[in-house]
This record gives sequence, C-alpha cells and structure tokens, in this order.
Amino acid sequence: MSNRFSDILFQLIHSLEKSEKRHFKLYIKRSSTKEDLKIVQLFDALGKLDEYDEKLLLKKLPGIEKRQLYNLKTHLYKQILASLRLLKSADSIDLQLNEQFDYAHILYKKGLFLQSLKILDRAKETAKNNQKFNFLVQVIALEKRIETLHITRSMQDRAEKLSAEANEVNTHIDMVVRLSNLALQLYSWYIKNGHARNERDELGVKQFLKDNLPADAWEQTGFYERLYLYQSYSMYAFIRQDFLMYYRYSQKWIDLFAEQPLMIRVETGHYIKGLHNLLNAHFDLRNYRKFESTLKQLELFSQTQRVIQHDNFRIQAFIYVSSAKINRHFMLGTFKEGLRLVKDIENKLAENALFLDSHRVMVFTYKIANLYFGSGDYATCIDYLQRIINDHIDLRYDLQCYARLLHLMAHYELGNYELMESLTRSVYRFMAKMENFTIVEEEMFKFLRNSFRLPRHQWKPELERFLQKIKKFETSRFETRAFAYLDIISWVESKVYGKSLSEIIREKYVIHSKRMLKQHLENKL
Repeated sequence: MSNRFSDILFQLIHSLEKSEKRHFKLYIKRSSTKEDLKIVQLFDALGKLDEYDEKLLLKKLPGIEKRQLYNLKTHLYKQILASLRLLKSADSIDLQLNEQFDYAHILYKKGLFLQSLKILDRAKETAKNNQKFNFLVQVIALEKRIETLHITRSMQDRAEKLSAEANEVNTHIDMVVRLSNLALQLYSWYIKNGHARNERDELGVKQFLKDNLPADAWEQTGFYERLYLYQSYSMYAFIRQDFLMYYRYSQKWIDLFAEQPLMIRVETGHYIKGLHNLLNAHFDLRNYRKFESTLKQLELFSQTQRVIQHDNFRIQAFIYVSSAKINRHFMLGTFKEGLRLVKDIENKLAENALFLDSHRVMVFTYKIANLYFGSGDYATCIDYLQRIINDHIDLRYDLQCYARLLHLMAHYELGNYELMESLTRSVYRFMAKMENFTIVEEEMFKFLRNSFRLPRHQWKPELERFLQKIKKFETSRFETRAFAYLDIISWVESKVYGKSLSEIIREKYVIHSKRMLKQHLENKL
C-alpha cells in the first residue's frame, strides 16, 4: 500500500523550495553524464507524484528497470544533499566551519601543513566568536596531529598551549552536555506526561533535577551553559505549574539573547522557542499587555529573512504564532473570531505535514476543538476531539484525558443525556487508568453522576453547589491544570448565571484589565 511519506527520497524532493529545485538542476547539469540525466528524469518524476507509488514511478521512467531504481535513488539522494550543501553553506555557520575543516584536512593530506594550520586558525577564531565549542574539538585534534608528526612553525610553548586549550574546551563541552541533557530529559518528561499530576510526580521531578544538576551550574558564564540552565528551570517550573517561576526563567532565556544578539542568528530555533515559552508564561499568568507585546515581537521576527528562508524556522514560527493567536482568543473569550484562524492553520498544517510531529498536530486539534466549544458549535468540537480519542498516540496523557472530558462536556451541552452515563463511566475509567485525576475533576464526575438521578429543573442548584466547591481550588497549584486546559470554572459560571462562556471570560478580562491599569497608574505615581 502506498504511503505519501514512506520514501525518504520522495520526502526530500517534496521538501524542496522552487529555488532549491532550480539550483539542483543547474548543479547536476554541470557534469551531464548519462547517469546524471537519468537521475534528473527520476527527480522530475518523483516531483510530480502526489504520493510515493513505485509501480507508477516505473511507468513514468521508460528504460529504467526496477533493479536499477535503488541505485539511481541512492545517487539522486546524495546529489540533492550535495546541491543543498553548496546552496546553503553561506547561510550556516556550521556548514562554513565544516567546509573550512575539510579544506584544512585536504591540505594536511597533501603535506601542506602550514597552509592547513592557517585555515584552522581562522576556523578556530570563527568558532570561538560563535561559541561553537564542539567544532573546536576536531580542530584542536588536527592541530595536535600536525604538531606531533611534523616539523612546523611551532613555538616552543605550542604543545602546552594546545593541551591547555583542549582541556578548557573539554571542560566546557562536558558542562554543556550535562545541562542540555537535563533540559532535554525534562522536556521529554513533559511530552509524555504533561504537568505534574500530584505530589508524587512533583517529588519525582524535584529529585530528578537535584540528581542531575551539576553542582557548579550556577557559576557558569558561557552562553550555552546559561541557555540550557534556563531551559531546564523553565521546563521544571512548567511541569510543576509554578507559572511565576516559569515566567522568570523564560524571560532570562530571552534576556540572554538580548545580551548577545549575535547568537540570535546562530541559535535561531532556541530564540523562537524562548519567545514561545515567554508567551505561554504570560498566557498562564494572564499578563495581557505583556502577552501582546511578546506576540508582536515574535510576529515581527517571523517575518525576517532569517526565518522566511529557513524551512525549519519558518514552520516553527508558524506553529508558535498560530498557537499564541488562538490563546489570545481564549483569554479574551472571542471564540467565534478565533474560528477565522482555523482554515488558514489547517491549510498550513496540511502543506507542512512532512515536517510536523504528532504532538504538534494533537495540540492544534485540541485548541481548535476548544474554539468550537467556546463558540457553541459542540458537534464540530466533538468531531475534532474524536481525532485525538481515536488516535491512540502514546504521549501527552494529560491532553488525551482532557480531550475526553471536553468531549463529555460537549455532549452535555448538546443534551445527549442518554449517552452521558455510559460516556461518564468510560472517561472516568480512562482518567483513573492514567492516574490523571485532580480534586476538581473528581468533583465534576460527582456532579455529573448526581445530575443523572435528578429532574433537569433541579440541575441549577447542583451546578451552584459544584461551583462553590471548585472555586476554592482556583489558586491551588495541582488543580490549575484543570482550569488551564478547560476553564471549568468559567463553564460552570456560564450555566449558573445564564450567560455564554464567551461572555463570562470577556467580563473577567475587562475586570482584570481595569485592575492592572489601576495598578500601573498607581505605580507611576
């Protein structure tokens, strides 16, 4: 059975921009051997296929037999990568450094040791300016090989200097590796589990940080050491739902780039991710004004040539800007206006499906479902939630649980009461299995079970009692997860006060904005 993304060469060709395809054609025609002409035919044929189908491909390539196809595909794959390397080298410090190292190695093999050392000196300077310390390891290794085996222009203290430099670089890299491992493992924990569900989760995460944080981590002054340290603490705080701490370390993350603006170009992806985290922190804390200014900052950066001309950064920026725009509508209660974003987001998700992981898609699906729920289109909300429920994906158990809970709430809104009892049992079992219950969710299930036994005219007093119970948990850290994912309190308030969910959230936004403006004016005085 054909699969659109089953073939790596097919993926690579369909990831190419027009300029990259044009450059490949010019690059390959320079040699113009018989074999090269065949791979151009293969390149064109694969580019015209909507999905990879080997039988159909062979029909489009008369004169090429199935046994030849594998070798042609391998050759074409290598030639495309060589073409991209040539095209993209001016845009990448890493490619430029590797190119210089290759030249130095070639000169070394030719016996031109002084020329080789001269190139290595320049490459080393560039690497230090851009903090590419991993690259320095191989440069110093080649320098030591030359100095050890051959008579060069070396000074008497050259050996001592190279040895000290190697030790310094290795110490630096060891610290960066340990801190980047810590940041990655904390992020991996979150992707699998979501926020800490209870004290056991929190104690586990605290112990993990304590066991893996280097003793002298806070004494480090290097860019990458501080970057990964701030990332680690940012994710640690986010897992624990300590949103104020999350904000502080996300801001430190961005401030680090403000201190060293050259690194924005070197580590563009980390800069974009830092702005995304800062936006999330403002969203969680309901810092409306700072949210708007940070979103504007990310939008402006997403329109720079650095982002537009780089597939990875362009897609990353699209994901984070789109996510923030949806979050803005969640904060303002403007759900119907938010639906205007959906078509464009879904089109871009389809266009970039090759580059997107299942986690990103699931988060967008859940957010879009929430937009439809807040807009009162519960049937469409259910359609989106079914995609998550039926996907059986092995990550973000918290999001899978809340998708089922929102699914239950949508059926409640539609009046599908005959389904509610069995659905409630099913969702309860799923959440219990995932150990995902908070007190608020337990109370919600109690309310639903009690409601089934009562006439509908008695539901409002039950809702009022339910609201009184959960309001007192609004500031409890382990309960904030339920409010962040579903805003259950606003939903219950809409039932109690006979208003739409959009109206309730909008009123809260107006009250909060007035309070913040008053504080701002008082601080000025």
